[in-house]
Amino acid sequence: MIGRRLARGGRPGLIGAAARTAVVAGTATAVSGRVAARQQERAATQEAADRAGTAPPAPVAEAQPPAAEAPPLDDQAISALARLGDLREQGVLSDSEFAAAKQRILGT
Repeated sequence: MIGRRLARGGRPGLIGAAARTAVVAGTATAVSGRVAARQQERAATQEAADRAGTAPPAPVAEAQPPAAEAPPLDDQAISALARLGDLREQGVLSDSEFAAAKQRILGT
């Protein structure tokens, strides 16, 4: 018994907490970098269009046939759709990426 480590009860140790913090920080850095790059790209496109005197091409919305009766959404699907909407508003997802992810969630 002497010199034997006691169980920590499922809590992460110092190294586990540091690793988790590093993952969260790395993910946040990657996402913010991607958002910044996309915003710079959009600003450059808009600036080039302003110089040329033309408007940038508007995204073309695909006409989709009306869906039949959709099954009711559960809380998990609703929260996933809300997260997707937030990512699209932040510029992380394009409209086509958003539409594809939404279709996967809705299962249609």
